[in-house]
Amino acid sequence: MGKIIAVCISAEKGTPKINIGEAEFVAGHGIKGDAHAGNWNRQVSLLSSEKIKSFQAQGAVIESGAFGENITAEGIDFSSLSVGTVLECGSVALEITQIGKECHNHCDIFHRMGDCIMPREGVFAKVLAGGVIKTGDEIVVARK
Repeated sequence: MGKIIAVCISAEKGTPKINIGEAEFVAGHGIKGDAHAGNWNRQVSLLSSEKIKSFQAQGAVIESGAFGENITAEGIDFSSLSVGTVLECGSVALEITQIGKECHNHCDIFHRMGDCIMPREGVFAKVLAGGVIKTGDEIVVARK
């Protein structure tokens, strides 16, 4: 079981996301108002807050959303889960579709720190069932 720390969106791809506290998740589409929403396998991105804290301990001055993640949560190591795992947060159901990603254009964090955790620690999901997710909500691994 985990806890939502941040819910983030961005208006454009390739930019850091901003923590808006809560958002509407639309089945088969993603987060309402987020640049990455659409009919594809990477509708929502998730990153464990423990991974962000570890990166911050190396001197990175960053906040939730800086890696482009939509959901930051504590208590679940998302990168340890497998493709097909379903996460539930209230009425929202997310199915993990991809672990990590290839980083074609190194982000600002990589240029400043020489590393970025999103390509190896971040996961991507599609929205199976919609609803609202907000900071403080409980998120659970429903099935692997």
